[in-house]
Amino acid sequence: MMARPTEPAEGAAQALAGVLQEGLPAGSQVLVRWREEAGAPGFSMSAEVPDRLHETADQLMATGNASEDVQTLIDVWDGDGAMRAAIVAHVPETMPQSARRGWLTMAKVLVAAHLAAVEAKARAERLEKSERLQQALYEIADLAGSDLEMADMLRRIHAIVAGLMYAENFYIVLYDDARDSIRFLYFADRQDPYVADPALDIPAIDMPNSLTLALLRHGEPLRGASDQLRVQFGVARDTDHGPDSADWLGVPMRREDRVCGAVVVQSYDRPDVYRDEERALLSYVAQHILTALDRRQAREDLERRVEERTRALQHSNRDLQAEIVERQRGERLQRALFRIAELSITSETLERFYAQVHDVVGELLYARNFYIAQVSEDGAMIEFPYSIDERDSVRHARQFARGLTEYVIREGRALLADRPVIEGLQRDGKVRSLGTLAHCWLGVPLFREEVVVGVIAVQSYSPAISFTSRDQELLTFVAHHIGIGLARKQAQDRLLVAHGELEQRVASRTRELAEANAELLSQIGERLRAEQQLTYQARHDALTGLPNRSQLLERLAASIARAQADAAQGHAPTRQFAVLFLDLDRFKLVNDSVGHSAGDELLIEAGRRIVATVRGGDMVARLGGDEFAILISDIDTLSIAEELARRVLIALGEPFWVAGREVFPSASVGIAAWHPRYQNGAELLRDADAAMYRAKANGRNSCAVFDEVMREEAMRILDLEADLRRAINGDNFVAFYQPIVRLSDRRVIGHEALLRWKHERRGLLAPGEFIGLGEDSGLIEEVDWLMYAQVAKRLAREEYGYISVNVSPRHFLSADFADRLLRLLDEAGADPHRLRIEITEGALLDDTARALRMLRTLRSNGVLAQLDDFGTGFSALSYLHRFPLECLKIDRSFVAGLVGDTRPESMAVVRAIQALAGSLGIHTIAEGVESESQRIILRELGCQHGQGFLFGKPADELMPLVSLPR
Repeated sequence: MMARPTEPAEGAAQALAGVLQEGLPAGSQVLVRWREEAGAPGFSMSAEVPDRLHETADQLMATGNASEDVQTLIDVWDGDGAMRAAIVAHVPETMPQSARRGWLTMAKVLVAAHLAAVEAKARAERLEKSERLQQALYEIADLAGSDLEMADMLRRIHAIVAGLMYAENFYIVLYDDARDSIRFLYFADRQDPYVADPALDIPAIDMPNSLTLALLRHGEPLRGASDQLRVQFGVARDTDHGPDSADWLGVPMRREDRVCGAVVVQSYDRPDVYRDEERALLSYVAQHILTALDRRQAREDLERRVEERTRALQHSNRDLQAEIVERQRGERLQRALFRIAELSITSETLERFYAQVHDVVGELLYARNFYIAQVSEDGAMIEFPYSIDERDSVRHARQFARGLTEYVIREGRALLADRPVIEGLQRDGKVRSLGTLAHCWLGVPLFREEVVVGVIAVQSYSPAISFTSRDQELLTFVAHHIGIGLARKQAQDRLLVAHGELEQRVASRTRELAEANAELLSQIGERLRAEQQLTYQARHDALTGLPNRSQLLERLAASIARAQADAAQGHAPTRQFAVLFLDLDRFKLVNDSVGHSAGDELLIEAGRRIVATVRGGDMVARLGGDEFAILISDIDTLSIAEELARRVLIALGEPFWVAGREVFPSASVGIAAWHPRYQNGAELLRDADAAMYRAKANGRNSCAVFDEVMREEAMRILDLEADLRRAINGDNFVAFYQPIVRLSDRRVIGHEALLRWKHERRGLLAPGEFIGLGEDSGLIEEVDWLMYAQVAKRLAREEYGYISVNVSPRHFLSADFADRLLRLLDEAGADPHRLRIEITEGALLDDTARALRMLRTLRSNGVLAQLDDFGTGFSALSYLHRFPLECLKIDRSFVAGLVGDTRPESMAVVRAIQALAGSLGIHTIAEGVESESQRIILRELGCQHGQGFLFGKPADELMPLVSLPR
C-alpha cells in the first residue's frame, strides 16, 4: 500500500469531500487523492472512510486502474508534469448510470478547480520566497561593506537567514584544511549553552565525534535527524557536542574547489523542518555569507596595508635624518680601512677574520644579509666561506650557474640591482635567481692581481631598505682593501697550515709505515664488502629493498632469450611468461595530504603485500615512484596472470594506517604477455604500462590486458594527430553557427560560432572527437585562430547580428591575445562591436589582474565578454562584480533540470542567477533549451534569451534577424 499523506486538520480534510458528498445519497463516503505538479501529495475525505476506499485510491494513484462495482464510483486522471488525481466514493444504494457519470463529471471539475487554486497559492508562495531571497542577498552584501563589528554583522546575517527558514538554532564555522582545524565564527542555540570564541582554533583531532567535522570532510550538504546522520557517517554520540536534533541541515561553504567552512541550522522538537528547497536555499545563501566574510577580510587587509605604509613613511623620515650624519660615514670609512688592515694580521683564523670584516661593513651600510663568495682553486665551483642571512641560513658550495654572484664574476664589475633590474636580467637570459628573491642586491668583485677571485655581497628583502650608487662606491672601495687583507690573511694561514701539516706528516709517516700491512689486509676485505654492497644497491630499490628496473630488465632479457631460442629450434616454448605493470591509484593525494614520509610507508607496505601475494618463482620489482612490476614465469594461460592481478588488488585493498589515518589503497594493473614481436624487456614494460592506463580509464582498482585493440588505438591516435597537422595546413576547419534568440518572440539576435573539422575520410567531426588530442599536442591553439579568422570574415560581409566565439583559458591569459584578436578584426574589416567572447569562470580566476586588464582592453574597443557555463564553477559575488561582463550564460545542466525530479532545485538556482544578474545590471542566456516547456519556465523566471535545439541546430550559414516559427 502506498504511504498516505500527512492528515491535515479535520475541517480542511473534509471540506472538498463534504461538497462532493452532498451530491450523493445519505450515508455515502468520499475520498479524493492527488499529487501536485511539484510532487507534493494531498487528500480530502469524508468522516470515517473505510480502509477499502484507501486501498482503492492507493491503487489508482500507483497504476491508474482499480476494480469498480455498483456501489463504488472511481475516476483518475493526469495533469501537467507529475500531477495526478483520483476520486473514490462508496454509495449505500445502486445509482443509475447517468447519475454516476454526472456526479463523476461534477466531481472532476470541482477537484480540478481546487487543485488549480492550490497550485496558484504555491506559485505565489514561491514568488514571495524568491523576492525574500533576493532581498536577503542584497542585505548580506550591504552588511559586508558596513562598518559593523564582526559579531554584530553575523547576528544580522542570522536574522536574515531566519527570515528565509526556521533558523532559531544557527551557527557558522570556518575550516582550515591545511591545519585541519575549525573556528566557530558564530553560534546561537536555545538549548546548547556552548559559547563560541571566533579566535579559537580547534584542531580536528580534538573533536573526532563532531557531526560538523563529518560535514566538512564529506563536502556535500547533509540533512536529517542527527542520530541518523551519525549512523550514516560512523560518528559516535558525544554529549560534548550538544543535544540531538530532530532535524539537522548543514551546507559547506567553498572557495574554489576547497571546503572552507559550513553553515548549519537545526530543530530540536520538529522533524522534517528542512527539505530540498531549504537545502538549496541555504547552499546559495552560504556562498554569499562566505562572500561577505571575504569582503570583510579584504577590508581588514587594506587597513593593515595602510598601517604598513604608515610605518614605511616613518622609515623614510628616519632615512632623511640619516643624511645629516653622512659626513660621519666618511670618518667611519677611514677607521674601517685601518681596521681591516689590522685584522688581516691579528685575526686568529679566517673564519674570525670574515666575521670581523662583516662587523666593519655593518658599521658602514646595511649588512644584515652579507656573504663572501670565492672561486674554488680549480675554478669549477663557487664556495661561500662566510654567509649571514635572514632567509637563506646556509649557502652550500655549487657549480658555476647563472646566479647574480656568477654574473659579477663574469663581468668583472659591481652590480647594483633592484627587483625590476633583476627581472630584466632574467628575461634577457643573463641571470637566473637562486635562493630567496631579494628586493635589492649589491655585489662587488674581489680581485687578486687583476683577476676576479670572489664577490662580496649585501642584500635587502624589504622594500624599505635599498642600496644606492653611494653604497656601491663605498663597498667597492672597501672590497679592494678586503681583497688585499684577505690575500695577506690567506697567505699567513697557508704558511701556518703548511708548518703544521709538515710536522703532522713526519709524525704520521712513521705510524703509517708500521700499520701499512695491517691496513692493506683490512682494505682488501672492506673493498670486497663495498663491491658487494654497491652491486646490491645497483640492482635493488633503496626504499623497499625490492629488485629495481635494471634487475627486472635483466630477468626479462633472459626470459625473452629462452623463448627466442625455443623458436629458433623450431618448436614453441612449453611455458609462457607475462609482465604485470602496477600503479597505485591517487598516490599523490597521500603525499600531498600527509607528507612524503607517510607516502614512503605506504610504498613499503604495498611492496610487502605484493610479495606476499605472488608465487615463489615470480619477481616483484619497484620501477620508481608508485610503480611496481611483476614478472610471472611458467604459466599455461593468460588467465593465471589475470587471477594473480586480482589477488594483488584484493591484498592492496585491505585498510592501512598511515600518519594516524586509515587509508584504503587501490591500484590499476596492466598485463602484457610474451609475443614473438617483442625484442626486449622495455617493449613488454611499455605495453603493460599502456594496459595499466586503460585500467585507470575504466575506473581504477582493476586490471586490463594489452591486446591488438590497444595497439590499433595507439596507431589511430598517431594517424589522427598527423591528419590534424595536415588539416591545419590545408585550412580544413569550418565554423558552424547556432542562433541565439529572444525567448519572448523567438527573434534571432546573434549566433554562437562552433568548431567543426572537415576530415578528408571521416567527414564532419565535432570537437569532442579531436579536442583532447589537440590540447595534448598544443595544436588546438592554431585551430582556434583559424576559426577566429573565419568568423571575422563572416562579420565583415554579413549583417546578421553579433557572433560569439569560445576562448579557452590558455588563449585568454596569453599576453598578446587582445591585441592579436583586435588586429585580426581590423585586417578583415569587421566591426568589433559585433563580436562577443565566451570565457569560463576558471579563465577569470587563474590570473584575475591580467584577466581584468584583458577584458577592459577588449571592451574599450567594442568586444564584449560573456561568462559561459555559469553556475558550474565559483559563481560568487566575491569576484563576479569586479569584471566588465555583458551577460551570464546559464549552464545547460540547470536548464535540463527545469523538467523532472530536479525541477525545484534547478528553478531555485536559475531564479538566484537571475537575481544576481539583475543586481549586476547584465542579462542572461539559457543554454541547451530543447523543449517549449523549458522556454516557458525560463521566461517566467525572468530569463530574456536562449539557444538550443528548440530554435535551431548549428549550421554553416547565419540565420536572418527574424522571429523563428514556433
